[in-house]
Amino acid sequence: MAAIDEVCEFLKGCGTYYLATVDGDQPRVRPFGTAHIYEGRIYIQTGKAKDVSKQLEANPKFEICGFKKGAWIRVSGTMVGDDSDEAVSSMLEAYPSLKKMYAVGDGNTIVYGIENGTATFSSFVTEPRTVQF
Repeated sequence: MAAIDEVCEFLKGCGTYYLATVDGDQPRVRPFGTAHIYEGRIYIQTGKAKDVSKQLEANPKFEICGFKKGAWIRVSGTMVGDDSDEAVSSMLEAYPSLKKMYAVGDGNTIVYGIENGTATFSSFVTEPRTVQF
């Protein structure tokens, strides 16, 4: 399995993972649940009006942490915003429940693709393993 697929499947399997951004000199963490591969990148989704989007635009560095079945993942890199109709539509088709709040061309919906991603898989019983994607 390719590294990008492995990372995306782990995040999906977590159900909820936590995304950390920076707000000035203050870290901010919040729960997320979207992880979707589109055009060779893992994408997440949010609204442009939300603080998380504003923080990623000001500083695209991030970290994600997710936990499932005694193992966890930490993902870092940079997030690149994409509000193209094609990228947004792909995410909304992958997560139809989002259509209650977001729509293609609504001026608010944005997806972020991970660039220069690094993921470390860890547990208490195995050595950490790091992959690049």
